[in-house]
Amino acid sequence: MSFFGFGQSAEISIELSDGEKRKQVDIRNEEGKKEKLFLFYDGETVSGKVHVLLKPGKKLDHMGIRVEFIGQIELFYDRGNHHEFTSVVKELAGPGELAKNCVYPFEFLHVEKPHESYTGANVQLRYFIRVTAVKRLSDIVKEMDVAVHTLSSFPEINNSIKMEVGIEDCLHIEFEYNKSKYHLRDVIVGKIYFLLVRIKIKHMELAIIKRETTGSGPANTYNENETIAKYEIMDGAPVRGESIPIRLFLSGYDLTPTMREVCRKFSTRYYLNLVLVDEEERRYFKQQEITLWRKGDLRTIRKERRELAALQSRDRPAQDTPSERMAKADQAEKEALEKEMEKENEATDES
Repeated sequence: MSFFGFGQSAEISIELSDGEKRKQVDIRNEEGKKEKLFLFYDGETVSGKVHVLLKPGKKLDHMGIRVEFIGQIELFYDRGNHHEFTSVVKELAGPGELAKNCVYPFEFLHVEKPHESYTGANVQLRYFIRVTAVKRLSDIVKEMDVAVHTLSSFPEINNSIKMEVGIEDCLHIEFEYNKSKYHLRDVIVGKIYFLLVRIKIKHMELAIIKRETTGSGPANTYNENETIAKYEIMDGAPVRGESIPIRLFLSGYDLTPTMREVCRKFSTRYYLNLVLVDEEERRYFKQQEITLWRKGDLRTIRKERRELAALQSRDRPAQDTPSERMAKADQAEKEALEKEMEKENEATDES
């Protein structure tokens, strides 16, 4: 697939080397619309070709052609200042004149992509490939956005959440969630216990709140809350001793992993908000932060570990033969995957 940008005497297109088979995902842009972008992970190589196509009868005088891979954070209220946390540059051609169409290969080997792509209310974190043909008056520039997902392994510690909500001599409720860290396709399982009920409750709901925080310092911090989901737990008055089960599936909602203090520019956190409404429309609520993470499938994890083992094997002393190094890498990979599957099975049995 090619993406074109128009210049005075030439067009530039960017083509990924594995574009025909690479997965695409929907990413929300600034306007709130979803667009499909090629998906990459941290450490993956980004490679392809840059096509410079001259218009009929035209030549291109330039002062150099370069390609860049950039990871950038942009605050919508401070658009003039972009924070680049990843920037790699390759020179494709020195100054000269092009009289015919040219193709330049490029490769960014195992480039770092430490953060997940994100577009929120006040901030955007994006990755893109930018090609620049430098000219005397106005450069010819073409950008191609790509998506990045950050994968996490099963958390070592995942404690349950137990809390109490109460109004003295009127209401006493205990609620419990099975864990505090959930992957994006997980299920929130819990229970609510009514130990004392002396007010007339009309209904109760559970909401997932996304809180986006941008800026730094008390005077320059902006908080934006968005209700991602609402789940009605109960409609009607509960009685003392009653317990209400909770089961909320996360896969149907537009969620991202929790992001904390990304380059000291922004954070995205998620909260479970339990709300009770009485017959006089008074609202009682209790909020609890949860951690969301993106679960990698076994194929992706296996591929990443194989590539990492191959890279590490190059740096090892020469006493191991290539076959011995591969055997050790395969065995280590097998043991790691078995441990991870055991943890997932234990968590499934508990829920």
